[in-house]
Amino acid sequence: MRILIAEDDDDTAGFVERGLGELGHAVTRVGDGEDALHLGLVESFDVAILDRLLPQLDGVEILKRWRAGGVRMPVLMLTALGGIEDRVIGLGAGADDYLVKPFAFAELAARIAALLRRPPISEAPTAFHVGDVDLDLLRREVRRGGHEVRLQPREYALLELLMRNAGRVVTRTMFLESIWGFHFDPQTNIVESHLSRMRSKLNGGFDTDPIETLRGVGYRMRADG
Repeated sequence: MRILIAEDDDDTAGFVERGLGELGHAVTRVGDGEDALHLGLVESFDVAILDRLLPQLDGVEILKRWRAGGVRMPVLMLTALGGIEDRVIGLGAGADDYLVKPFAFAELAARIAALLRRPPISEAPTAFHVGDVDLDLLRREVRRGGHEVRLQPREYALLELLMRNAGRVVTRTMFLESIWGFHFDPQTNIVESHLSRMRSKLNGGFDTDPIETLRGVGYRMRADG
């Protein structure tokens, strides 16, 4: 696989380049933002490892320009900026994953392998249909029985996660990590309160609830709705 590394620290870049090369990947390495932007726009890579703080052009700005230019390759942002706000900014700009320095190469390699296993954007679903519930990812619309259900952004995200995993249990921890970016339990009822509001809107005018509550385990969208 062809991998682009945009990293201005020679020791880090060399370490990652050698490790990925030993795994059989073809690595192209650049040390500043302008070169990274140009290569990402004119050449084809399977994945990019992008430092957040690059000379000439910031990694976030590079990401935004890549995405605006139609570049859809998976991007792992590798940076010393590890705060939740920093992660949100990076992921919001178009990063597919975010790894904080210092890091273990084994974890970096595993994350790269996971990104390479993802289906191309063109193959990713743009809508989900479970029972009488329809969720349109492009329009960000939800309908039940043909009737529109208006949800707030986090309510929509809760339903999307449930529908993506229809028939499987989604735990409280999975909701916290996927939707709020928490890797700890805030000891609040934030998940339960948002789920309650979402279910109330989804079930308005209907006799059945397509979402099961599994006490002490999590929640499950019935595969048949």
